[in-house]
Amino acid sequence: MNTIQYLIQQTINAVSVGSLYALMAIGLAMVFGILRLINFAHGDLIMVGSYAALLSLGLGAPFWTAVLIGIAASTLVGLAMERVAYRPIRGAPEVAMLLTSFAVTIFLENVAILIFSPTPRAFPTPPILSGALEFGGLRISAVDVLAILVAAVVLVLLTFFIRRSEAGVGMRAASQDLLAARLMGININRVIVMAFAIGSALAGVVGILWSIRVGKIDPLMGFYPVLKAFVASVIGGLGSLPGAVLGGYVLGFLEILLQGLLPSSLTPYRDAFVFIILIVLLLFRPNGILGSTEKEKI
Repeated sequence: MNTIQYLIQQTINAVSVGSLYALMAIGLAMVFGILRLINFAHGDLIMVGSYAALLSLGLGAPFWTAVLIGIAASTLVGLAMERVAYRPIRGAPEVAMLLTSFAVTIFLENVAILIFSPTPRAFPTPPILSGALEFGGLRISAVDVLAILVAAVVLVLLTFFIRRSEAGVGMRAASQDLLAARLMGININRVIVMAFAIGSALAGVVGILWSIRVGKIDPLMGFYPVLKAFVASVIGGLGSLPGAVLGGYVLGFLEILLQGLLPSSLTPYRDAFVFIILIVLLLFRPNGILGSTEKEKI
């Protein structure tokens, strides 16, 4: 593989990884943009979707049916999370909502451990996604192709929804000023529920793609993805949907770039270098690349 092929191959790898990070970061950004809540329990929705899909497969459901069941499970748990844990304390100090998100995280993870045990379980990959495409000396797995395509479709549909639909305009208004949006007649509960529903569904999608990519699931599997999503959101600008997308792809490129440039002895410390770069970035852009000095907007 010559230098040009190597660069193209690494770009493909970065785009595929960045697509997953972007989808995760969007879920965080939608909720943060309205409630100013960093929902760390978002990672456990990834776990819920993966286990729901695995259980469906164990009961004999076709793979794509199991995928839909997993996404539906993540969505329903996300809606229940909003109704039971977050709505009663809406308007409380932000730190109270943050602590509540940690409490929900611990609760869901421990319930999963009690039900499924902490032992990782293999996640089956359907034959159609187990292969890879090769052309011109380049190789891309079918899972990565699916991740890129899903991210592209979701971004197009979400952009149209936010910019053109009445519900999307209501979400944008709520992200600007929740009280003013309520005074203008916007149903705030419906807007927040919609944000949680979309974000939770995206968590279910990421859960399936992540499980296929890694090949296994466990009750604590959501921690690493949500941490990456949070980093991506900070890089792009918390609460900004374009920033979440940009941050996801920037993070993907950073990881792949460092993987290729660092000596083998330093490769295990790749994430540490990513956080160092994040700190340097925040020194010059405290609100992220697309963040503003005003309130974050979606």
